[in-house]
Amino acid sequence: MPELPEVETIVRQLAPSLPGSAIREVEVLHPGLLREDAKSFSANLRGATILEVTRRGKNIVLSLSPPQVLVVNLGMTGRILLPPRGEDPVPPGHLAVAFHLAPEGVLWYDDVRRFGHLLRFDEAAWEKESSRLGPEPLDPTLTPAAFHRALSASRTPVRSWLLDQTRLAGVGNIYANEALYRSRVHPARRAASLSSGEARALLTSLREVLKEAIRARGTTLRDYRTANGESGGFGPRLRIYGREGEPCPRCNLPIQRVVFANRSAFLCPRCQPEVTPSAPRSSSSSS
Repeated sequence: MPELPEVETIVRQLAPSLPGSAIREVEVLHPGLLREDAKSFSANLRGATILEVTRRGKNIVLSLSPPQVLVVNLGMTGRILLPPRGEDPVPPGHLAVAFHLAPEGVLWYDDVRRFGHLLRFDEAAWEKESSRLGPEPLDPTLTPAAFHRALSASRTPVRSWLLDQTRLAGVGNIYANEALYRSRVHPARRAASLSSGEARALLTSLREVLKEAIRARGTTLRDYRTANGESGGFGPRLRIYGREGEPCPRCNLPIQRVVFANRSAFLCPRCQPEVTPSAPRSSSSSS
């Protein structure tokens, strides 16, 4: 599933050119991706002007006028594609929704497995929905102390905690694994077991890997493409995710794959011990 860096890449590509465009017509080929009747969805979007393109967690958010919000979640295999204007582009092979724009252009939503969804909200409803998501990991107001407090309140495995969008918005399995490896934290450790120093290291590593992935336009393992149709470039830079059996970049021990909560996690058993070593006990000499 596209995660924060992939969605942020798409948003950064759409944001310079989409605002100011009007939605001339909406063509819905697969209405199961909507949460309302396709005719109502199309009618309410027809004639709306795109004001802004932003991201919230793993969601692409289009603010429109008359006031309403279109939220696109790419699911497992969804793609938002903006072909160059002034050309006669060929639609993608799994086109689900087409937004025909004025004065020119088209925005496509393509989804081979159709696990994504497109939702239309009024502004108040979207604000309420957005409030259910956790803080953004790149938001500077998320301090290490606040991050540690949130971890300390949960006995959930820390990898599962990172994937919970109500606790932290935008992180998925790829970057959770990468951040845990960089910070030397075992993915199955209880969130509450992390010390303040470990929590700080984890937040720092998470922010570093997310920023690096954004600069590389995200990670393409199979389906993800940018809005320009390009593959992400971060895949070769993954240190741990998907590298079962390969040598750890730090210590050369083979990387292991474990499964819990029905998801694969990747780790180095030497660099990421499951149990944090206890501090040595001091001994006093008797006279």
